[in-house]
Amino acid sequence: MTDYLFDTPKVQSIPVKGEAAEYPVHRIFCVGRNYAAHAAEMGVEVDREAPFYFTKSPQAVLASGSTLPYPPGTENFHYEMELVLVIGKPVFRASVEDASGAIYAYGCGLDMTRRDLQLAARAKQRPWDLGKDVEGSAVLTGLTKADEMGAIGPQRIHLEVNGEVKQDALLSDLIHGVAEIVADLSKFYHLAPGDVIMTGTPAGVGPVVAGDVITGGVDGLEPISLTIGAPE
Repeated sequence: MTDYLFDTPKVQSIPVKGEAAEYPVHRIFCVGRNYAAHAAEMGVEVDREAPFYFTKSPQAVLASGSTLPYPPGTENFHYEMELVLVIGKPVFRASVEDASGAIYAYGCGLDMTRRDLQLAARAKQRPWDLGKDVEGSAVLTGLTKADEMGAIGPQRIHLEVNGEVKQDALLSDLIHGVAEIVADLSKFYHLAPGDVIMTGTPAGVGPVVAGDVITGGVDGLEPISLTIGAPE
């Protein structure tokens, strides 16, 4: 048994509907600009040839229903409602068909973003880490297995702030579908159980402040909620 100089981070995990055991989180991949209307509101072009990605650390995971203190270093903290998928078996250099079979379950997620820091980094062609890999910024619901969810496409995806609808779209609006994303990402990584993929957000992103309550959902999945707390 190896001794460590300090305690190792807690394993982050997600409940799964119908299972006593939880799904442990290994890595978090996020797809950028995967809805045309969102790309337009961000003032950028859509890359329809292939998805592009950024990452969050597993320690960014926060359970739905939590309170997240308003983070340091930002004056423009944004919500982004997303469909989340998780991998259930190893997949590498997969076809779209094989990639579809590697999807274990789906859930709802919030990609909380320090937008001012992201845009400042983008303007200087620097990485987005300070804007995106924020503590508590990967808010996740429990998971629903893929066979129970059914085909992705007709489901509504939506988000409200203090009860007011801010984002409202269909999963059929995704530029790159879920199996396409897994197949493309598997060209670059040996994907495996524990890998979480956040598939992108529709138009309507915007800021929140301390005291705001975010709610949202995707048809057929557990709804999501988050309260923004006072800064620490």
